[in-house]
Amino acid sequence: MIPFLDLKSINAEYRDELVLACTRVIDSGWYIQGKECNAFEKEFAEYCDTKYAVGVGNGLEALTLILRAYKEMKVLKDGDEVIVPANTYIASILAISENNLKPVLVEPNIKTYNIDVEKIEENITVNTKAIMVVHLYGQTVEMRKVLALATKYDLKVIEDCAQAHGALENGKKVGSIGDAGGFSFYPGKNLGALGDGGMVTTNDGLLASTIRALGNYGSHQKYENKYKGKNSRLDEIQAAMLRVKLKYLDDEIKKRREIANYYLEHIQNEYISLPFVGKSGTHVWHLFVIKTKKRKLLQEYLQDNGIQTLIHYPIPPHKQEAYSKWNKEKYSISEIIHNEVLSLPIYGVQTLEQTMKIVEVLNDFR
Repeated sequence: MIPFLDLKSINAEYRDELVLACTRVIDSGWYIQGKECNAFEKEFAEYCDTKYAVGVGNGLEALTLILRAYKEMKVLKDGDEVIVPANTYIASILAISENNLKPVLVEPNIKTYNIDVEKIEENITVNTKAIMVVHLYGQTVEMRKVLALATKYDLKVIEDCAQAHGALENGKKVGSIGDAGGFSFYPGKNLGALGDGGMVTTNDGLLASTIRALGNYGSHQKYENKYKGKNSRLDEIQAAMLRVKLKYLDDEIKKRREIANYYLEHIQNEYISLPFVGKSGTHVWHLFVIKTKKRKLLQEYLQDNGIQTLIHYPIPPHKQEAYSKWNKEKYSISEIIHNEVLSLPIYGVQTLEQTMKIVEVLNDFR
């Protein structure tokens, strides 16, 4: 069986360094808010070309804390609207609604699967205060147009970078393009921890300081609580693991691009639509997502032929029970995408032989 993702083999490449890093933390006797997290924040900020990076508990909390900080800074208030793509993973939307803000869903572009930037302006109202873009599957959003709208209407731009570590848009790293970026280090990401973890990147010192306090019980100074905060901190062991793996992130991206290019050049099947790659950005291929009207049959066929696939994501946010008030609304492009996409295996230790087999099996599908 060719697995969809082989995390054991991925991390085995760095095992000796990971063990040394973990041992270093264990022997230090300091496990929260210590040298490893401080060092990783600096290294990740440098990698993303931002002034600040703040480690948090996970990717959802990275986005949640960005919005919460803007509320504490009086940039946002309850009921303000935040534009967000209709076909994102639900975490993007949860971060908005958790802050008593109103998510405004905008349909994606059917080619890129990212938010359709041509449809953003028609959804802007006097209550709109921010745009949350999602660099879905590892492909960047057309940020120049988004930033132009943000300037025109005085809006904050928040990047959901959970699937796009290292991606470039017009020469700038994601997480450095908008006002703030939220990252996830879930183990399956291109830069994955050995547990949960997240990061906020920004060039805004006040925003970074506010987020750091909010994630530390609302405290800048121990036992002095300025805000009603929460506990959301990147722990020392995960930071140490990520410091090791950050050194190899660009190599991981290179390997993923080689696999993606092979897929793009060799998959030839009239029932399968291949991913579209835009010109202004660099795709880091967190996921290689094909589209087919025969998804159920194709997934079963691949499974029978020893190839594991996943669906990202089978149910769109507006059809989830958690957002039942949206259930009768129609987002036709999102629904097409959620009904037809299928993710193929793609990861750094995937062999050429495995990739060739996947292509051969796909091309024989009828």
